[in-house]
Amino acid sequence: MNDKQMTQLSRFLSFILRHKPETIGVTLNQNGWADVDLLVEGINRSGRHITREILDEIVATDEKQRYVFSHDKKFIRASQGHSIDVDLELKPVEPPEFLYHGTSMRFLAHIQQEGLKPQNRQYVHLSVDIETAMAVGSRHGQPVMLTVFAQQMHEAGQLFYLSENNVWLTSHVEPRYLKEVK
Repeated sequence: MNDKQMTQLSRFLSFILRHKPETIGVTLNQNGWADVDLLVEGINRSGRHITREILDEIVATDEKQRYVFSHDKKFIRASQGHSIDVDLELKPVEPPEFLYHGTSMRFLAHIQQEGLKPQNRQYVHLSVDIETAMAVGSRHGQPVMLTVFAQQMHEAGQLFYLSENNVWLTSHVEPRYLKEVK
């Protein structure tokens, strides 16, 4: 399988595990876990080809570490980014002083008025470094970086979580805790 095919399969896996498991007849449990054997069968029924070995390779080589296996490797889930209601069993964690959010310039005025909202996902995604935020923002047009005053938010009672792939998550960010990186 070439790199392009692996990328397409990984994106499909992300779609299934984060948004639409029913597309291939798979059900996620309340914590977002899918049975690996049923997932492989469902993907193959959809007209795509995957084996357990290919799935293992996708999980091991995904640069964003989007997926995680259970300890016994019988189940798999996305680490974050769900648009469906799942409980990833995340525990609140004290954030660093600053976190970062990358977005497109076209969304900046709205964000400055409304703050950051999860949109169609469960949480707002934040990065610990500007480079990662820049990469995210670049996907949507001319990027703009926002500094999030995470420690101030935490001190005001806002909860933060750290996903298994080191993405910081929170329910929302009010405009007063945002500053554009110049």
